[in-house]
Amino acid sequence: MANIGAMGNLLKQAQDMQARMAKIQEELANKTVEGSAGGGMVRVTVNGQFNVTAVKIETSVVNADEKEMLEDLILAATNDGVRKARELVSSEMSKITGGLKIPGLMP
Repeated sequence: MANIGAMGNLLKQAQDMQARMAKIQEELANKTVEGSAGGGMVRVTVNGQFNVTAVKIETSVVNADEKEMLEDLILAATNDGVRKARELVSSEMSKITGGLKIPGLMP
């Protein structure tokens, strides 16, 4: 009978962790990071759910003759923002997992 109690306790712990994870994921929607490129001439805001929420481009880099450069800056800023969002999510999730890397839990 002791095994049944241990299984129930383990199940409760798993449910508690799942509830905390859901709360953190909800909170991450409201947390943002900013990626940038070109010395800040292109800035991209990404939330903790990996959604790009804003793009800011300095007027000085808007030039039809240098379209590819602007595209590269936007791409670099977006990748920087996504990398920072991954770090944010990893940091928030480690509060629950105690630093354990759980496969499939963190991007």
